[in-house]
Amino acid sequence: MSSTQSSALNDALKQLLEQANAWAKQNQPDRAADCWRKVLELSADVAPALNGLGTYYLGRGELSQAQRLLERAASVSDQPAMAHANLSRVHLARGDLPQALAAIKQAIQAEPAAWGAHAEKARLLQRLGRDREAATAWSSAMAYMPSAFAQAPHMQDLISEAKASITANQAQLRDFLLDHMHGALEGGSRRELERFDHCLDIVTGRRAFVTARPLMLPFPRLPAIPFFHREDYAWVSDVESAFSGILSELEALLAQQHPFEPYVQTPAGEPKGQFAALDRKLDWGAYFLWRNGKRIDDQADRCPLTEQTLLSHAPLNSIPSRAPVAFFSALKPGTHIPPHHGATNTRLTAHLPLIIPPDCALRVGGETHVWKPGELVMFDDTIQHEAWNFSDRLRVVLIFDIWHPMLTDLEKRLVAHTVEGIMAYYGEDADLGEL
Repeated sequence: MSSTQSSALNDALKQLLEQANAWAKQNQPDRAADCWRKVLELSADVAPALNGLGTYYLGRGELSQAQRLLERAASVSDQPAMAHANLSRVHLARGDLPQALAAIKQAIQAEPAAWGAHAEKARLLQRLGRDREAATAWSSAMAYMPSAFAQAPHMQDLISEAKASITANQAQLRDFLLDHMHGALEGGSRRELERFDHCLDIVTGRRAFVTARPLMLPFPRLPAIPFFHREDYAWVSDVESAFSGILSELEALLAQQHPFEPYVQTPAGEPKGQFAALDRKLDWGAYFLWRNGKRIDDQADRCPLTEQTLLSHAPLNSIPSRAPVAFFSALKPGTHIPPHHGATNTRLTAHLPLIIPPDCALRVGGETHVWKPGELVMFDDTIQHEAWNFSDRLRVVLIFDIWHPMLTDLEKRLVAHTVEGIMAYYGEDADLGEL
């Protein structure tokens, strides 16, 4: 065949395939089938035509003819997933569940991210009474399903079916694993078992696996721990012992109506993002003692005990023009700080709760903490976190940053030099967030 003839044939095949697809979209299967037959008369190994015509015969119940065409399509195609999936449906129509399962597995092998094939596999496994494997297949289907499909109204029945299977299996798995421990958990304290309990929760779907996502300066090999245990750090009791005095200084500020400022103040022209509802509003107010490594003299002078407690006892991180940072954080009634991530995991955020009405809490990762007045809280703010005050009263905590306790003294110095270097590189006025 000359190159001219080959080109003409390819053009003819392309036109026929396009016409077949058009007829199929218009719900004209007989006309689409005629086009696919003409394609195969011109060239016997055109996979789209073989697959299309095989699907046509499947719809008509002509299973032998459908199988012959689809097996041929799978053998000649460089993307055989659809042909194998259709072969699975042929075997299912015959009632041959093992063969249907084998074919859908081939479809998944050819295209591992095809969520629909995983869903078909799940239903086949359910019909075979293999519910545990079905739940795993449903999990894969949900993992690969695009968000647009997951939110579509017509998909909700399938999603509910998948979730019911997954949830039931996770509950059974949990019971099985606890029984399989043979009493190994007995005798362990709550603290000793905490990490394993969280592991078991993740494996059995009760909580998500938490990861840190520093926005500016990620430091590797630091574990993503949502909340740190206050009793592990000797300095905490020294800060907590000053609670009454710190609260008195705060109450004096509030009584004398010393002004707080909006915590969120997006520079002009910058996108406001998830904090738009709080931008330049006192719904989330701050009264800074130290800000970006600089003492706010007139404000710090009004709170000498608070400042001295932090400077004397807390392992505040210190970086020129960046840290320490210490301020009273006030949330007005009905205020919600939306989920967000902090800049660097080289620090922890510490809260000393001062005025805590009901219906106030802090969520870090999958864990929700309810503040208790005078009881320090330390968390990694590069893990997604949010806070809220759904009461009818003001909520106030003292916030300050400390070095991550797993950093060595050398690493702390190197981090400080790195941040200084980044600022020098971009310029002092560059918007680097809270780095």
